[in-house]
Parts: sequence; structure tokens; C-alpha cells
Amino acid sequence: MALVKICGINTVDAYRAAVGAGADWVGFVFFPPSPRYVTAAQAHAIGAEGVVTRVGLFVDPDEATIAAVTDEVKLDILQLYAPANTCRALRARFGLPVWRAVGVAIAADLPTGDEGLDGFIIESRPPPDAARPGGNATALDWSITKSWRAPAPWLLAGGLTPDNVARAIAASGAGAVDVSSGVEDTPGQKSAALIREFIAAAKF
Repeated sequence: MALVKICGINTVDAYRAAVGAGADWVGFVFFPPSPRYVTAAQAHAIGAEGVVTRVGLFVDPDEATIAAVTDEVKLDILQLYAPANTCRALRARFGLPVWRAVGVAIAADLPTGDEGLDGFIIESRPPPDAARPGGNATALDWSITKSWRAPAPWLLAGGLTPDNVARAIAASGAGAVDVSSGVEDTPGQKSAALIREFIAAAKF
């Protein structure tokens, strides 16, 4: 039974579907180029019930960007696409756990130390023409993490769907998974049915 994060929540219906189906985390994307982008005010309204751990995703943020969000919506974890030293500085500044997103292609790309952080999102490197560092529905070779001695908790992400998540967990050894586009009808439009199917398959 894996833990599950549903990322890119941008409507109350998607939030309630994730919570109702047993998601362990919900993620809000504060990166304007993403079709899943929400403002701080929108995230606050969506997650006002506050019954599940909330993760804020940021790409190369500065302190002011994160502060503008955390002033308006309570976040429990920061998920950052940024260098390790930036992640550590922001962890110290905001006093929140930080998960660093790491794109990998081969086993040698996997972190060998905890980097002074709280966890990692492990996903495939984005395609060369990608406009976003994540959320590109691209799966990595799950087998490369099977024998990895992870230095910190981690979530497997990238290209996961209700149909393949059980196989991905078995092949990768992941204890937690992160999905966004794999539970959408169209980019940025979450499907309550797919959210329920994904969580059920991950928690088999």
C-alpha cells in the first residue's frame, strides 16, 4: 500500500475527490506556465477545509514568491524545482519541510545524500522541448530505483496512471507516488473518477 499525492489540484471538486478517496497529500501548483496553476487566493478557497496535508509546488522561486503564497494559504510542505542550496535556504527561511524534485535518466542521477532536505520527488528528466520541469506525463525506467538506497523519503512521479501505478510501485520499490496529468481528462482538468481509480490502484 503506497502513499499518494494528487498534484495540480485546481478545483474544489478535485480537492474533495482526492480527500474522499484517501489521498495522503494534495498539491497546489504556483507556477504560472502550468495548466494547473492556481493563485494563492484560489488555493486558499479550494483547500479551506484543510483536512489533508497540503504541498505547494514552486519552480525556481525566491523568498518573496513563496511568502506571498504562505501569507494567504497554509502549506505544510514545499515542493521545489530548484538547486539544493536554494532549497536549504528556503527551508530555513520558512520553517517548512522541503521536497526537492529531481529529474533522472540513469541510476547515477539519483541522490546519494539527503542534501539537508526532507525528501525527493523522483521523476524523469523533462523532454528537451518541455516548457515545464515536471508534469509532462513522461515515465522514467522504474527499475533504476529498485536497488537504490534512498537517503530520504521519496515519491515516484512522472507518467503514472490508474492503469500502470501498481506495476510502477512493484518495479520501482516506491512507497509513495505523485500524479497529476495521469488523473486528468484534458490538461489541467482533473477527473474525480480517475483520482479514485488511481488511489485505489496505488493502495492495493
